Amino acid sequence: MASTAPREEDLLMEDDEHRPSLNRALLHRSATNNTSQVAMVGSNPCPIESLDYEIIENDLFDQNWRSRAKADQVRYVVLKWTFCFAIGIITGIVGFVINLAVENVAGLKHTAVSSLMESSSYWAAFWLFAGTNLVLLLFASSITAFVSPAAGGSGIPEVKAYLNGVDAPNIFSLRTLAVKIIGNITAVSSSLHVGKAGPMVHTGACIAAVFGQGGSRKYGLTCRWLRYFKNDRDRRDLVTIGAGAGVTAAFRAPVGGVLFALESLSSWWRSALIWRSFFTTAVVAVVLRLFIELCSSGRCGLFGKGGLIMYDVSTKFDDLMTYHLKDIPIVVLIGVAGALLGALYNFLMIKVLRIYSVINERGNAHKLLLAAAMSILTSCCVFGMPWLAPCRPCPADGPPSPSPPNGSCHSLNRFRRFHCPAGHYNDLASLFLNINDDAIRNLYSTGTNDVYHPGSMLAFFVASYALGVLSYGVVAPSGLFVPIILTGATYGRLVAMLLGGHSGLDHGLVAILGSASFLGGTLRMTVSVCVIILELTNNLLLLPLVMLVLLISKTVADSFNSSIYDLILQLKGLPHLDGHAEPYMRQLAVGDVVAGPLRSFDGVEKVANVVHTLRTTGHHAFPVVDEPPFSPAPVLYGLVLRAHLLVLLKKREFLPAAERYPKDYVAGRFEAQDFDKRGSGKQDTIDDVELSPEEMEMYVDLHPFTNTSPYTVVETMSLAKALVLFREVGLRHLLVVPKSCDRSPVVGILTRHDFMPEHILGLHPALQGSRWKRLRWQKGAVAKQFRSLLDWIATSG
Repeated sequence: MASTAPREEDLLMEDDEHRPSLNRALLHRSATNNTSQVAMVGSNPCPIESLDYEIIENDLFDQNWRSRAKADQVRYVVLKWTFCFAIGIITGIVGFVINLAVENVAGLKHTAVSSLMESSSYWAAFWLFAGTNLVLLLFASSITAFVSPAAGGSGIPEVKAYLNGVDAPNIFSLRTLAVKIIGNITAVSSSLHVGKAGPMVHTGACIAAVFGQGGSRKYGLTCRWLRYFKNDRDRRDLVTIGAGAGVTAAFRAPVGGVLFALESLSSWWRSALIWRSFFTTAVVAVVLRLFIELCSSGRCGLFGKGGLIMYDVSTKFDDLMTYHLKDIPIVVLIGVAGALLGALYNFLMIKVLRIYSVINERGNAHKLLLAAAMSILTSCCVFGMPWLAPCRPCPADGPPSPSPPNGSCHSLNRFRRFHCPAGHYNDLASLFLNINDDAIRNLYSTGTNDVYHPGSMLAFFVASYALGVLSYGVVAPSGLFVPIILTGATYGRLVAMLLGGHSGLDHGLVAILGSASFLGGTLRMTVSVCVIILELTNNLLLLPLVMLVLLISKTVADSFNSSIYDLILQLKGLPHLDGHAEPYMRQLAVGDVVAGPLRSFDGVEKVANVVHTLRTTGHHAFPVVDEPPFSPAPVLYGLVLRAHLLVLLKKREFLPAAERYPKDYVAGRFEAQDFDKRGSGKQDTIDDVELSPEEMEMYVDLHPFTNTSPYTVVETMSLAKALVLFREVGLRHLLVVPKSCDRSPVVGILTRHDFMPEHILGLHPALQGSRWKRLRWQKGAVAKQFRSLLDWIATSG
């Protein structure tokens, strides 16, 4: 029958006899584990669960592995590479379609507005601009709020949490994929200050996750081979590959895509995954190149006028890309300033997201009202601020505008005439009334030091910075990467203008360094961002400067707060396990945090007890303890999963007496695929099981279905050491066994939430002061350090 182990408080009281009095006071408990099992996924709160990468070893699965022939192993390997190829093809096509749609929808809107402005129909141009933006953003917000809330935001925090072992419903469903693609197109086309790179990462992960579902029995879209992928380990690898492919589709940066997945997203990595990920990103790059060649003749509408997010600065101006040793202090200054701006950006964005969360919790109507308000504010800012900029004559020298119509300087994607007379252009309108990709391309252009006015750069920087902070929390697919690049490029140009003759660096080069510093200050990535920028600009001459800027900006910004993705993970309540252990974890043993009471089963258990335990608890695994007559003394046999118990109950293979199944009984009535983990969608619950009173009084043998080799730790192991094992292996459950043999064979089970700081410090509040502290400036820290310095000088004097 189901048993209850001694309560954890009693175990601690027994161990207190052997602890110093200081430790007893220090480890005094104040609460039980009440950390939340719900997190914000997209724009709605959802229940979350942990993924389990542990390999199950029991009689049934061992027999299944032994029955696999060499041909099955070859099919498995071939399928993995085939899936990688298919993910690359589909992600590349989707990335091209998104770029094609954005450039044409936004391009048609800007062309119509420009035509009305040239005919002096200013109010008509504004109402067309604002009305189109409002309709596009409300459409994106509506399908997100009503169809798939999980598609809101960039999706990178959710992907990062998934690859860390946190699962949430619908984050990779087909509905989420469709809303992500359509909403990404309409949101970016609405002139909202968001990008499409972040949603492309989520889109690539969704595409890969579809292949990891193992087909669908409901619709007959499955075969015996696909069941190999019905496990969390292979799905994790596919999602990692898909995320890297999404970065490649967004930036045409195959190496940067692999490194982004490695540095920013994945918690587990191995060499075989690098090969497959690199192969997939290479396929994406080839697909994008093929489509760009097809569109080069102008058959894709407005697409192709400036390329697919490619800011090539290596053309005719290599002499402008040179730098000298005397420029290093300026580069350091850019890195430090970018770090300060990035840390402030993260701080302000989290404050704004907290306010937006309160608004969004009131219902879908408030979500749409918030989106409408942001659309109106953005339209007024984007259309109104160019009126403050002076008209400037068309430049006589410099690089020609791409595809200039009739030779005019206000050609598409380069100069906008706005309200200016013929032969003049408005530099602010040239930045505001363009999609972000074209605005970045303008700022990165070399040989254009005199094209923009310093006042215009300052106004655009302030507007871009503020709109970037305010726009991300809108309920719609939206990314941070491209707006951060744009804001950083503007800041770089502004710094170059302020330095004037003190710097010989080209303004386009400084704009690139500004983007790198702002990316380092907000995202806190170094290697992947460096490679992405080099692949975007197609210029290896920038490598030393970009590396230096990124290292400085990340180091300085880390002194203030965490990366924006880590802050959003915390805000959403996603239980992400970091790679390092907090110092207080070395003061605790696993027995100090394990929660009770523990529910366990006998090796041969009564059906009624199994049903009652499943109905009254939400646990996903239970220890199986053999007792007489199956064992001379109580001994831990293994761990049985809740999902496997539900399969047993549905199969109704019960025994009339408490005895084990006969030999070869299981092989004839169960198949390993019956216990495969289902993909996204409805999961089995105990409410789906209906048993008669006679069946409830029968017995079920758990031995053939129990994992006989679960990971275990002794109760005296330090919590820090257990965390390393838990995270590196990718566990969902970690059994805690007693130090002595005269007690119950299992003390408890550690899960992800037992390692969360909120739970540990809730149990032991006295440890609050020993949390890991980076060198970060807190309120009053500067003044305190300054006073200490003065006191030291006075004392020394």
